Amino acid sequence: MELVKNLQWRYATKKFDVAKKVSNEDIEKIKEAVRLSASSYGLQAYKVLVIENPEVREKLRAAAWNQPQITESSHLFVFCNYTNVDENVIDDYMKLTADVKNIEVDMLGGFKQMIIGATSKLDEAQLNAWTSKQTYIALSTLLAATSELKIDACPMEGFEKEQFNEILGLNEKGLEASVVAAVGFRSSEDETQYSQKVRKPSEELFEAI
Repeated sequence: MELVKNLQWRYATKKFDVAKKVSNEDIEKIKEAVRLSASSYGLQAYKVLVIENPEVREKLRAAAWNQPQITESSHLFVFCNYTNVDENVIDDYMKLTADVKNIEVDMLGGFKQMIIGATSKLDEAQLNAWTSKQTYIALSTLLAATSELKIDACPMEGFEKEQFNEILGLNEKGLEASVVAAVGFRSSEDETQYSQKVRKPSEELFEAI
């Protein structure tokens, strides 16, 4: 199983080779993998920013405890969850679904009401937690895709969310920074790559019932 080999190869890269850039072709492959990621109801209640702009990334680095991955990686993926899932969001998804499946949108009435019924039960904090969790599923897909391409990545939660929101103008867009992935190629000076991967043994992690 190549996926297992790829996951054994990957690690959270701490120091990137600033001279190496991920090709546009590979970035598109990563984006397509993220686009196809699993998502609750298929709703994809998030947006992914792919940031190369060095000035923006310098500001983000200052808001991420000065972690070098923010500026030294080739590309920075910022996963941003919706802060609200209202009927307009759901209507847009119904229209997209109808177009893709080549059916009348009225045929999706039951599906629409199911989503509305589920999301309307959530208060603001619960809804935010749910949409934020969705970004982590997409992040996991990115990590698998980059490992297959032998491209390094570092998932990151260590940043000041409010500052990211302000720098990227997310609040006015109904978005909130959730999690970040720095993507590029490991530096030969990154000592972390030589560390043994530590994971619980299967008999401890899994339990058959």
